[in-house]
Amino acid sequence: MLKQESPSTAPATADRTTELWAFFRGEFVPLHEANINVMTHAFNYGTAVFEGIRAYWNADVKQLFALDLLPHYERIIRSARILHMEVPYTAEEMASLTIELLRRDGLQEDIYIRPLIYKSSELIGVRLHNLDADFTVFGIPFGKYIDTEAGVRAQVSSWRRTDDNAIPARSKITGAYVNSALAKTEAQLNGFDEAIVLTQDGHVSEGSAENLFIVRDGTLITPAVTDNVLEGITRSRLMAVAGDLGIAVVQRSIDRTELYQADEVFLCGTGAQVSAVIEIDRRLVADGRPGPITTRLSRTYFDAVRGRLDAYRSWLTPIY
Repeated sequence: MLKQESPSTAPATADRTTELWAFFRGEFVPLHEANINVMTHAFNYGTAVFEGIRAYWNADVKQLFALDLLPHYERIIRSARILHMEVPYTAEEMASLTIELLRRDGLQEDIYIRPLIYKSSELIGVRLHNLDADFTVFGIPFGKYIDTEAGVRAQVSSWRRTDDNAIPARSKITGAYVNSALAKTEAQLNGFDEAIVLTQDGHVSEGSAENLFIVRDGTLITPAVTDNVLEGITRSRLMAVAGDLGIAVVQRSIDRTELYQADEVFLCGTGAQVSAVIEIDRRLVADGRPGPITTRLSRTYFDAVRGRLDAYRSWLTPIY
């Protein structure tokens, strides 16, 4: 059955934003006051880059842990470079502003953090040069983006992933996510939960907004970064965890039919976290349940992000 946010929960989340803060135009302001002009270049042309960062609440120790702040801000700077944007802050300064933001919000639950660097000039004209750029960040309470327990049903999309020579996937450009939206909506309107997109030459790229792994004969396999995938931070963390657990990892191109023959498939990312894929194009993945390697990686990952594993404490920034 198609999984969607229930109508009863959506308004409650929206109402709570009135109590939250944003860093906007160089200062902290109430989130509902962080508004842009309709002529803003980024609004008209998708000329912005963004990150998704999670912070996890650990009720046992009464602590909120922000996950991989510096790696995310280092990546947003690299993304901004592609759009000819000079970032007004260093990665360390953006991380510090985020810590202050979360402390102002004072939430004691899981949070999704959205920083953006955007073309802030208010004018009409398709270009990247001679435009101002600004930074903003806000956070909202956030649970599951897709099912991390029962597993998801996926469809190989008819929409192909944009190529590095068109709109590079390794940069999180806001306008590029129309490609993701087309694939996701197609999949959900066809009765699936998620989409898997292929490259122009027909190799597996990733999910609509997640990296993808398969398991074959005990080996963890993921598309190479040259297959138009985002160089995912969660992806790299899971490869490191797999190494720690003695699981072999290979980065290479994956054919579509390998998805149907895989022992396990899962999606991962800041939003998706670790989500098993149990069916693809109406074919069960193995026995149609999350597999042992996926389950093991998922349990380790979720313990790590909540600060329960000392070996991975370097990923985390305590907020309170």
